Amino acid sequence: MLDSKLLRESPEVVRAAIAKKHLDVDLDAVLALDAAWRVQLQEVEALRGQQKAANTAMAALPKGSPEFVAKVAEMKAVSAQVKEKDAALKETEERWKQAMLTLPNLPHTSVPTGRTPEENVVFSTHGDTAALSSVAVPHWEIGGFDRLFDFARGAKVTGAGFPFYVGDGARLVRALLQFFLDEDVKAGYTEVSPPIFVNAASATATGQLPDKEGQMYETTPDHLYAVPTAEVPLTNFFRDEILPEESLPVRRCAYTPCFRREAGSYGKDVRGLNRLHQFDKVELLKWVHPMTSYDELDKLRDDAERLLRKLGLPYRVLLMCGGDLGFAQTKKYDLEVWAAGQKRWLEVSSCSNFEAFQARRAQIRYRAMETGKPELVHTLNGSGLAIPRVLAALLENNLQPDGRVKIPSVLVPYFGKEFLSFG
Repeated sequence: MLDSKLLRESPEVVRAAIAKKHLDVDLDAVLALDAAWRVQLQEVEALRGQQKAANTAMAALPKGSPEFVAKVAEMKAVSAQVKEKDAALKETEERWKQAMLTLPNLPHTSVPTGRTPEENVVFSTHGDTAALSSVAVPHWEIGGFDRLFDFARGAKVTGAGFPFYVGDGARLVRALLQFFLDEDVKAGYTEVSPPIFVNAASATATGQLPDKEGQMYETTPDHLYAVPTAEVPLTNFFRDEILPEESLPVRRCAYTPCFRREAGSYGKDVRGLNRLHQFDKVELLKWVHPMTSYDELDKLRDDAERLLRKLGLPYRVLLMCGGDLGFAQTKKYDLEVWAAGQKRWLEVSSCSNFEAFQARRAQIRYRAMETGKPELVHTLNGSGLAIPRVLAALLENNLQPDGRVKIPSVLVPYFGKEFLSFG
């Protein structure tokens, strides 16, 4: 959520942010509601002032005197007005709060302009794509792929996008998750195993609501949401809490299955492991001091990159343009791994800074040592990493002429052998 003071004093800044993100938001309606709420608030406060003055006057009058009786009548009239005006104020305030939730976060000044993914900026590239397997094919065309990654039976049991991982397929997923978590803990993150269902307040705090209702799975009658990412429960860990300044930055990592409807996804992007409704991911999350948040974003990105370097997977880093930036993000880098069989880049991580946007919604603060006052933290998160596309690139890039897949050396202790066989 944006600072209401910023909205009132610099609406043109908010308008420019909406334009840079190419979002359809009725800012004038939000400003009108804000103005109406402030007028109504002044009216209620003025009436309460009259109540207070009348009470003071009554205390100095003899009970039962004509003046006292007149003041009682005046008090009743004012009280009725307060009740009526206060009810209207609360209704306007609720509408104002809901309207404020529709305003996106402001892009950082370093975010490039642009509307489409093609306008994202290549920040850096790592690894040699030409040195990969000469026999690479799309992973779903590898002989025996369906024996380890059973999409047909997953579709029978649940629906499209919910595969079974069988035998060494399941073992390889588990190896990757364990490797990611161990590396993240070495990098200073504390591991957490969070709930995989959250309430609406949690989803609102992180910006999933009211922006992404159509992408989440909701339970009934509980009205809980299956997590689209561990970002949601992790961020809310400190909701409505005040942290000591000296504890910052706080770093956490978590593995969860993730659930996304991915409405409108079709075509080549959804073949095989490219896009699933249920997938496994390790999330990295930080609560940091505002003065260090962009340095911490660079460190977060490097923590995610380090995993790809250790796996020997060529990748590139994109700096996302305004039109491809999320609703709640101020700045975002995407990490894309090269898949030799498909001859395309696949996103495996997004590393984002939200500044105080989520913290204001969630009321996550730190107590400043110098002033003793509570201040909003900045929140950051990134994937460290998402399993399916990393797995797709690993299968394609390391395919051998005999049909086996060579396991990266750092993963062998977790997987237990040097090659994955589909036989």
